[in-house]
Amino acid sequence: MLKTIASVLVLSTASLMASLAFAQQKSVIFKNGFESDSDHKKWALIYGAKFTGEQARTGTGALQIEQGEASVRSRVNLSEQGTLEFWIKTSSPATQYKINVLVAANQNVDSGWVQVGQILGNNDSAEYHAKRISIDDPGKKYLRLDFEITNGQVWIDDLSVEKILLDTALQKNQEKVIAEVLGKLRDDKNYQVQADALRTLGKNYAAQIDVQRQYLEYANGIYSSVTLVLATSERGKMANPLGYQTFKGIVSDVKMVASPIQKARMDSLLKPLGDIATATLNVMTQGAYAAFAEPFKTIVATTFDKVAYENAGVDRKTRKFAEENGLKTFSKAEGFLGEVEKELNTVVALDKDLMDIQREVDKFRKDLDKHLKESLIAGGMGRGQENYNRVMSKDEAIRSAALEEINSYFTLQAESYQNHSSSNTEFVQFMMKATGTMEETQVFKERFNQIASSVITFYDKFDRSVAKDQNPFSDEKDRGLWESHAVKVRTYIQESKAAFAKAYM
Repeated sequence: MLKTIASVLVLSTASLMASLAFAQQKSVIFKNGFESDSDHKKWALIYGAKFTGEQARTGTGALQIEQGEASVRSRVNLSEQGTLEFWIKTSSPATQYKINVLVAANQNVDSGWVQVGQILGNNDSAEYHAKRISIDDPGKKYLRLDFEITNGQVWIDDLSVEKILLDTALQKNQEKVIAEVLGKLRDDKNYQVQADALRTLGKNYAAQIDVQRQYLEYANGIYSSVTLVLATSERGKMANPLGYQTFKGIVSDVKMVASPIQKARMDSLLKPLGDIATATLNVMTQGAYAAFAEPFKTIVATTFDKVAYENAGVDRKTRKFAEENGLKTFSKAEGFLGEVEKELNTVVALDKDLMDIQREVDKFRKDLDKHLKESLIAGGMGRGQENYNRVMSKDEAIRSAALEEINSYFTLQAESYQNHSSSNTEFVQFMMKATGTMEETQVFKERFNQIASSVITFYDKFDRSVAKDQNPFSDEKDRGLWESHAVKVRTYIQESKAAFAKAYM
């Protein structure tokens, strides 16, 4: 039995090492939009849920979950379930949800269900948010979702399950085999099995070091890509009043009536926004707007005050214009700035989401960087930036040589146990420490899923913020200018989103 276990472990490792090059290939094995009858037939709604033609994210249908408890199950068994992804919408930000994810070989036997993940929390808005979680079960199983909902309802749409990554499936199989090896060794010392298991563990340990490197590279890539320099810059300009014809007209009217000191005050107020003459626009921020809006309205009001324009040294024609258009100009300024403020609030909300994502990615990078360095030490490489740089090298030959050193370290340990120079207790301790380090790597995979969910949701919000029906302006020329910016933003965001999905999803 021990020899069989050891041989299986060796075979698992060989397959794992061969599959590393293909570890990031994705394949959707189940997709459901809760729309057609064929979609509905793939689900058993046990209680607390129903299909609805309202609140769909895409298409014409969604799955509605009532307040309280609910449970749904797939009627089809799914092989090699890897990552579960879906979109969730709550009836309000106060709505709390807990979703337990379970799998079983038989959908009709309640005792056979095993929980493989959990998603809980609330959405910060009544919009759809993306969620991703790793199931990582290589068996052919049914999928079950159990819901606990408080303070409202939720809707689920666009659910999909990706095929399990080969390295993850084999790693889980390897963990199971190692557990069996350790269990057998409690009763029967077999130094050959110890040595074989340890050599195999060395190969797997080196492989998970490379997996850490990959996730660190993904995080570094996201940290750069979610900056979305072109899209966010263009989006920020869309909230700058200087770019719009209505505002230019208001400024022109005010300057025509204003005294020299009022003109100087106006120029000083507009300077932080850019250059109105060349239409050079700065990215609008909430602070810049707050410092500008009320003082600007005050200048408009005081400039068109009768006492002010009669003492401003302007000609009779201009005084008549001021008398007839003062209230009209102020109302136009107030209405236009209200439209700009609505646009700015959208931009500010997007900026906050982006900053939150960057903060999470930064923490993830730092934590994973620390874990990788600790894993190298546990793998016998010792401390030092040089070893870390070798493992992270873009040169595959340099990386392979570094990983081979880890493999050799485990081989030396194996030889030590095989010639009986170390105790069985030491073997078990060494084995447990190595496998514990490998299991911790899985935590980072789940954290990456959460970050990816946030990025997907952010792209969705960004997309919707530049949809044609979100144009806040009433004047046709202003609407046209907003749309010209929006066209550029849509292009930038689609390119960025496509690159993200290809590289990280």
